[in-house]
Amino acid sequence: MTTVRVRLTLIYSGLFLLTSVVLLVTVNLLLRQALHARIERLSVTPVAPVRGMPVDRLAPLPALVDDVVGYQWGVTTLTVGILALVSVVVGWLVAGRILRPVHRITATARRLSVSNLHERIALAGPEDELKELADTFDAMLDRLERSVEGQRRFIANASHELRTPLAVQRAAIEIGLPEDVGEIRDKLLFHNHRTENLIDALLVLAQAEHGLDQRRPVALDQVVRLVLAEGGSDDVTVTARTEPFVVHGDPVLLNRLVTNLVDNAIRYNHSGGTVGITLSHGVLTVRNTGPEVPEERLGDLFEPFRRLHTTREQGAGLGLSIVASIAKAHGADVRASPNPGGGLELVVVFAGNRGREPDRDERRRVG
Repeated sequence: MTTVRVRLTLIYSGLFLLTSVVLLVTVNLLLRQALHARIERLSVTPVAPVRGMPVDRLAPLPALVDDVVGYQWGVTTLTVGILALVSVVVGWLVAGRILRPVHRITATARRLSVSNLHERIALAGPEDELKELADTFDAMLDRLERSVEGQRRFIANASHELRTPLAVQRAAIEIGLPEDVGEIRDKLLFHNHRTENLIDALLVLAQAEHGLDQRRPVALDQVVRLVLAEGGSDDVTVTARTEPFVVHGDPVLLNRLVTNLVDNAIRYNHSGGTVGITLSHGVLTVRNTGPEVPEERLGDLFEPFRRLHTTREQGAGLGLSIVASIAKAHGADVRASPNPGGGLELVVVFAGNRGREPDRDERRRVG
């Protein structure tokens, strides 16, 4: 696959060489024709003998012309070869200089995310097509930044407006309902709690997709131990093996990432099952037993509101989509693969460890 710079270099070099070859060939042909015409005039015009020069010295002139023209063609061939090399080098440099604004636009587009939409290309130079393209891109970023800011304000307002009625509703249910409607009371509290969890999950998902405004060092191994100390299950055995590892990111979001992975591994499990967690060289692996997961459904795991199995404690279907968004915000990759006999293995590979999979010993210890 050839780049635009290569194609421009070939075009510049081709046009330059074509022009040079046509010019040199034309000069050589005209020179040959002029020399032969001059020799023909000398051969038909009587020439007075020159003192000291024999008359038979005029005879080799046609051969001398051929030698001169042959030498000229040799010089021309060498000149074309040198011009070809020079034209390629000059064409490459000129194409790079012309495409420099395009590279700047591309680098800015790759670097931009929701968290740094304030950056602009601000291309300086003449008012040409490339500057017009850069200015158009900057104008698009202005509109996108305003849209994102409006979305942030909406999320903040929605968080306040939704949390307050739910808190009032929960208090009214707990205080206002009599004891003889305990079943209805428990059901209302269950749905109230579920709605609060859904709102929290949506807000975390929106925050993760927004990106990270600030980063600070976070000891991921301590986060894993904290999550395991705060949660767990009576009928699922959870084991963990961690090594010290520091992630530059948001501690709240990283805690939520680990919490969702552990909760998902416990929820989608069976009674007496196991959950194995390992953190080694920046690779976080959570492996559990449970129902079989078809490989063709693995992509659905990270889509919002997708559930592959029903559980005793039905979730909103946002757990792994939040994990994927938080991982992306931290520059990490999330991979999923089914376990033989049932269950799932989820691997989060943080920046600097891409392409590394847990080795066989690590998988055995986790399992």
